[in-house]
Amino acid sequence: MGSIGFSIFSPSRFLFPRTTNPKISFSGSRITVAMTPAETATTFGFKDLMETFMVDVHRAEGRALNVPLIAPFTIASSRLEKVENVGVRVELSNGCVGWGEAPILPFVTAEDQPTAVAKATEACEYLKRSPGMTLGSVLGEIGGILRGHEFASVRAGVEMALIDSVANSVGIPLWRLFGGVSNTITTDITIPIVSSAEAFELASKYRKQGFKTLKLKVGKNLNTDIEVLRAIRMAHSDCLFILDANEGYTSTEAIHVLEKLHEMEVTPVLFEQPVHRDDWEGLGLVTKIAKDKYGVSVAADESCRGLADVRKIAKENLADVINIKLAKVGVLGALDIIEFARLSGLGLMIGGMVETKLAMGFAGHLAAGLGCFKFVDLDTPLLLSEDPVLEGYEVSGPVYKFTNARGHGGFLHWDNIACPTELAPCASAITTSSPPSKLCCRKINQQKPCLCQYLKNPNLKKFVSSPNARKVSRTCGVPFPKC
Repeated sequence: MGSIGFSIFSPSRFLFPRTTNPKISFSGSRITVAMTPAETATTFGFKDLMETFMVDVHRAEGRALNVPLIAPFTIASSRLEKVENVGVRVELSNGCVGWGEAPILPFVTAEDQPTAVAKATEACEYLKRSPGMTLGSVLGEIGGILRGHEFASVRAGVEMALIDSVANSVGIPLWRLFGGVSNTITTDITIPIVSSAEAFELASKYRKQGFKTLKLKVGKNLNTDIEVLRAIRMAHSDCLFILDANEGYTSTEAIHVLEKLHEMEVTPVLFEQPVHRDDWEGLGLVTKIAKDKYGVSVAADESCRGLADVRKIAKENLADVINIKLAKVGVLGALDIIEFARLSGLGLMIGGMVETKLAMGFAGHLAAGLGCFKFVDLDTPLLLSEDPVLEGYEVSGPVYKFTNARGHGGFLHWDNIACPTELAPCASAITTSSPPSKLCCRKINQQKPCLCQYLKNPNLKKFVSSPNARKVSRTCGVPFPKC
């Protein structure tokens, strides 16, 4: 993977017996494990954890994680009024806890929140009943349960929680585990699709906060996009631009935007996903003209859903940069892509969906530890009106600093997060007109004392009090609560 301090796939090995209390020390980016007198000290990388650390899950659970935004987040393909993700908590038999997050972004991730909660519950139930096995084995099993792009976001959330729990067990911050190059990153910040006046205000605010790179969402209306660009340029004249069309342009429109920007003497540092994800010919055309005529790099985001896509992009010179998002490919999938991209000479960007500090923190540790990302787009916690995640990384304008002693450092007050997972077997019946299963009815009967709590939760009420939910209640012979 090139010189990044040390490879996360370094060949050395280690093994922590369950009775051992290892002491961790650092020298550069190498990690030394001082065992009890009966053991010997050694060094290790992430692959060693995969191969040797025995994972025994005591508790595991996924819950709906709903967070308000400061303002609606609009891109070319969707509009998000609030965050409706899924938090994942894994507790090992040694008492160490790991946290993950499955972000849900309509028309981008394949899962919606009810599906994600149900699949997270399925994976967590498997973890709880499974015997102890190596981290690599358990991640492989999760990959089989949550297979492919269809469940990539949930897979990423469960992988994060498992890896975080193991990093907490051995007392290592994730940035160290992933390479140790740095414990800081500097992110851009995104201006969604808004009016030119709103864009001017946002750009002015971000300039005062110290952001040097602005990422502008475009792709819905070409002429409006140009006007917004002009407004941002007036507000923050020395900023660097990233354009993100989220598949919104045709290749002709994308090239026209570059022409207009050239006339304005504006050169974006990156043009992200200018055309539809399946328009390979258009992507290649825009990439060639952008680079040869204007000196602009093009990034593939939605066009990159796995290693096979990256291989195609590299072979046919379809893009200059790959945008790595854990929710698209999972953690292990991302590591495979990173390794291939670096060997192929492709540039790397790390981004996310709309996430809290759980998922952003994990991705940030990965980026800081590897030190191989030219573009960092991990800003969405800054767009939340509140973030339920406690501790985690320190924020100073665009700079994130990872000072935690172990794992990614973020956690939730789990008891304050609504717990609808016991009703996950009823998700299909509540969201569609299908009849409830026997398991669904059994769960509803078990959850009768909690139904009023669900009804009082504004994030759950719309599901629990819906006509379909009332129908399920009647079918299962459970009186609908009067709270």
